[in-house]
Amino acid sequence: MASSSSSSAIPGFTSNNRNSTRTISRNFTWRLTPPCNGGRKLGLPLKKKSSLIVSAKENALQYKKLGDSDLDISEITLGTMTFGEQNTEKEAHELLSYSFESGINAIDTAEMYPIPIKKETQGRTDLYIGSWLESQPRDKVILATKVSGYSEQLTFLRDDAKVVRVDAANIRESVEKSLKRLNTDYIDLLQIHWPDRYVPLFGEYFYDPSKWRSSVSFVEQLRGFQELIDQGKVRYIGVSNETSYGVMEFIRAAKNEGLPKIVSIQNNYSLLVRCKFEIDLVEVCQPNNCNIGLLAYSPLAGGSLTGKYLEIDSEVARKGRFNLFPGYMERYNNSDSKEATKQYLEVAKKHGLTLVELALGFTRDRSFMTSTIIGATSLDQLKEDIDAFLSTERPLPPEVMADVENVFKRYKDPAIN
Repeated sequence: MASSSSSSAIPGFTSNNRNSTRTISRNFTWRLTPPCNGGRKLGLPLKKKSSLIVSAKENALQYKKLGDSDLDISEITLGTMTFGEQNTEKEAHELLSYSFESGINAIDTAEMYPIPIKKETQGRTDLYIGSWLESQPRDKVILATKVSGYSEQLTFLRDDAKVVRVDAANIRESVEKSLKRLNTDYIDLLQIHWPDRYVPLFGEYFYDPSKWRSSVSFVEQLRGFQELIDQGKVRYIGVSNETSYGVMEFIRAAKNEGLPKIVSIQNNYSLLVRCKFEIDLVEVCQPNNCNIGLLAYSPLAGGSLTGKYLEIDSEVARKGRFNLFPGYMERYNNSDSKEATKQYLEVAKKHGLTLVELALGFTRDRSFMTSTIIGATSLDQLKEDIDAFLSTERPLPPEVMADVENVFKRYKDPAIN
């Protein structure tokens, strides 16, 4: 089992300033050194724990405080939902190792991964991460996972359940199984993957009052998390695919009942999906209000914002998820989304950028962004994504953003059906 000793030697666990940022170079000098007194240092995934000697250079990842937590999280979080489906264990370890060599210090997984969800592969992502963690100093890794929300289909996640809910029993079982798969004794950030109550999800944008159903109360959910926090199995909690109403109710329940406060929200955000967060969640999550850190998933809109699906029959598109898994994120493949993607591609070309550089530079620079979740199925993809963060001018020049806003004014969120 990976060590759970606590330390604050590197970005991850230091400053008390909620808005503080820290930087670390992309150009590292790595060498083995004996452990320092008082703990180990972050190292490569070798049999022996190794240490990190950082040589500061121009291009650097930044670190931001995650909400009200003491976690300084890298502006890139590694997404892992392809581990165990599109990626082998060896490939997963290579992606994890390169990420941490590059200064990333956070991993995001979920109990139901990999995607697409299948009973026979469920949990494999965690197992791959867990085997990698064996050779890592655990306290240098911010490990985030997710407990599934309400589901009548994913009953195989539980030993004996007709419906998966976000109550104390379900949360407890989810965490115990996750800890075992992940080969650790605590989770840094436990998130509710989607709400227990009805909300529009995964391409459904408009609330349908007729779909309302009774749900586990916000207080009961928080009490379930409190139990695990008290046991030292969970450090912080967050939400995902959540609305302003949900965030505010969790905040109110925590305040009124003396229960743990959520510190993060993991929602969809990209050039193609902006309105849902920018219209009102941005105010709720603002540091001077509720101070909830945004972890943005799908910054490349499932790969659409690489431009590879503009020619759907091309070789690179045929290897992509839209073709491998028909119906997957099809909202990004509709005519409006494709047209908007073409226009953003033209903006990128005009300013000497790739579409990936434009898309990731855009999410990176948003004032409300804490960390962008990036997934990759190959080392080349991962390198391209990290390099886009590090090599693209920071912030993107005003003339670039002006052209981005012109496209946005025309298409808004084109993935809305």
